[in-house]
Amino acid sequence: MQRVRLSSQQAPVHKLGDSQMTLSPKFRLAVIQSSLLTPSPELELSLQGEPLLPGLPDDVAFNCLLRLPVQSLATCRAVCKRWHLLLGNKERFFTRRKELGFKDPWLFVFAFHKCTGKIQWQVLDLTHFLWHTIPAMPCKDKVCPHGFRCASIPLDGTLFVCGGMVSDVDCPLDLVLKYEMQKNRWTVMDRMFAARSFFASGVIDGMIYVAGGNSTDLFELDSAEVLDPVKGNWSRISSMGTNMASYDAAVLDGKLLVTEGWLWPFFVSPRGQVYDPRSDRWENMAVGLREGWTGSSVVVYGRLFVVSELERMKLKVYDADTDSWETIGGPPLPEQICKPFAVNACGCKIYVVGRNLHVAMGHISKLKQINSCEKKWMFSVTWRVVDPPDSFSDLTPSSSQVLFA
Repeated sequence: MQRVRLSSQQAPVHKLGDSQMTLSPKFRLAVIQSSLLTPSPELELSLQGEPLLPGLPDDVAFNCLLRLPVQSLATCRAVCKRWHLLLGNKERFFTRRKELGFKDPWLFVFAFHKCTGKIQWQVLDLTHFLWHTIPAMPCKDKVCPHGFRCASIPLDGTLFVCGGMVSDVDCPLDLVLKYEMQKNRWTVMDRMFAARSFFASGVIDGMIYVAGGNSTDLFELDSAEVLDPVKGNWSRISSMGTNMASYDAAVLDGKLLVTEGWLWPFFVSPRGQVYDPRSDRWENMAVGLREGWTGSSVVVYGRLFVVSELERMKLKVYDADTDSWETIGGPPLPEQICKPFAVNACGCKIYVVGRNLHVAMGHISKLKQINSCEKKWMFSVTWRVVDPPDSFSDLTPSSSQVLFA
């Protein structure tokens, strides 16, 4: 197991950008525009004679400069006018990276202070292993961090936070917020039809689905709805057929899988529902799938993996053919990763964020089983740990999402 040690001196927490948000009793956005974001044609023409990097064509130099770590931009933009034009505004910097197809992963961690309950987002650059902050969410009430549900569209660099619950009165919210990495700002979107907390969410074909959860009258919901992020509007879909809150959810084979969780030992068999958006129908989850879902899930290689909270926190994978779970090869979660933890994945890598925001990065290998005439695959995992700055010692993760920039 490899380990990356980052102390608070070695890895300061950088601001991803200046906050573009001011709050009042109502949600309100105050967007600060930069003149460098849309430079005048005259300014660009006046700078064409200066090479970006002496001895290199501009297109090659341009590609090199866009690979700079974000925390170095403040220093680099002082080199010359052209560098200031390119690097002086983070929105322009990330926009140009997207235009050229850069797809570096960033891990966004929704966390809260375990003593005060104050919520915040911390962001880990998975290329340079440096932490950054983003503007605070426009949420004026003291909220329960676990009541929210987060979803993301990684290639667009957008993150959505839905629902939640006001802590003092156990009142669910219908709030919907969107964060755009290119603009480094939050916007308030159309509210959900129903206020929800502890519900299921997932992204299928760019659409955000939510289902179930706790309602304003403290009863569980059976309703479900879908958000079109482009149009910004919600639409109702078929009800689940049973009232249930959600412990975990995943998107597998174009379907939304929802489990209400488990108690060990089982006093009652856990329930689970599966939604197919193509037919707009719900069906009961297979028995083996719902009873073995004993942790937080991710989908890798088109298979459902769970970081189990029971079996020594080992990783296991679901086999749909046999409706059973198998523990995969490799060690359990590193000992630094303490519950509660948040889980997400990108490609063949799984990211598990534990208490104090220690991050375990697991590389999942896929090998065909030897001496097997069937298309049977075996999986194993190796772990690498990124230790956080000392300033994160009181933070607990609630959710994590991967975005590309």
